[in-house]
Parts: sequence; structure tokens; C-alpha cells
Amino acid sequence: MADGNDALSLRDARTALMLSPAQMERLRHAHVMLFGLGGVGSYAAEALARAGIGRLTLVDADSVQPSNLNRQLCALTSTVGLAKARVTRERLADINPDAKIEAVEAFHLPESPVPVARDVDFVADAVDTVAAKVDIAETCFRRGLPLITCMGMGNRFDPTQIRIGDVFSTQGDPLCRVMRRELRKRGVDRLRCVYSTEPAYTRMNATE
Repeated sequence: MADGNDALSLRDARTALMLSPAQMERLRHAHVMLFGLGGVGSYAAEALARAGIGRLTLVDADSVQPSNLNRQLCALTSTVGLAKARVTRERLADINPDAKIEAVEAFHLPESPVPVARDVDFVADAVDTVAAKVDIAETCFRRGLPLITCMGMGNRFDPTQIRIGDVFSTQGDPLCRVMRRELRKRGVDRLRCVYSTEPAYTRMNATE
């Protein structure tokens, strides 16, 4: 049986089959800031930790609610009522003890933004508030900072309809439409996003 040190040395072995030593080193020195730890953000956070990102800043002011149990990685019966940022930090630290992980229990809003540190290499936006998404996008655009943002993903069934592209080239997502309008007002002309071409499901459009 492998001891603790062997397990840690093997943690990145499968990733290293796909990436060069230089790329692995780049991941270990990267700082990613993630806004939102819900149905999208909690899984993104874990994927980043398992990929070997060396520093993560997790931003979310919510606590785990019973209604989160069907879709959020940080939501367990044992974590209901606890801060999502702290729960996620503890989970990720158990996955990658070498990573530096900061939990920021705050909401990012234009009037009370969570500053994006100068040494951040990449930003991921998984919040669901339009004002916050627009502000994060504008901040990253002005700084030339790589960003990917998630559009509407709730109430959808078909993962094959998920796409990655520029928000100004998307179709069918009402949130993308709003984002385009607000970004144009601010002179932002590009935004890489994850979106779905599938209409959101409601009981009103159910066939049975």
C-alpha cells in the first residue's frame, strides 16, 4: 500500500500523461480566482484543484441550503448551514494539500466588489447576478485578464448542447442577450463564455 507521500506524488500522474513537465509546473504556479460556488462553481473549483492549480481564491457569501443538495458539490447533509466558501476550501485542501486556497465569504457587486488580485492569472465567473457578471467581465477586459463566464445552465437536461464561445456569437440564451447589451454599454466587445443552446425546461413546456 502506498504511504501518504507516495499518494501525493501519484496525485498528478494521470494529468502528467497529457501535459508536459513545463505545463504541469505552470499549473502549480497558477493563481485562479473563482466567483460563485453553486451548481457550476462548486464543480469548477474541484476540477481546478484536481488539475493541480497551485493557488485558488474562492468567492461566495452563501451558506449551504437543503435545496442545494440536488446539484452542488459542497452540499451535504453534514454541511447544511455552513459557508460554501469554507466547506469548499476544506474539501479542496483534502484533495490537494499543497495548494494555497483562500475562502472569501463575500458577494461581488459593482458597489462592493471583491478585488481581483494583481497576481491572478485567470478568472472564472459562476455567479448568477447580471450586475456582478458584467462588472467582473469589464474588470477583466480592462486589465487584459483571461476570463471565462458561465451563462444560464439551470433547468436543462442535455449536456451535448453545451458550447464554449464568445457571448457576442451566441444564440438562444436570454442571459447572453442581456450580457451583450450591458457589455456594449461599457465598451466590452468580447467575452468567452460557456452556454447552452437548449431552452430552459419548465413545467409549462413539458410534453407530459
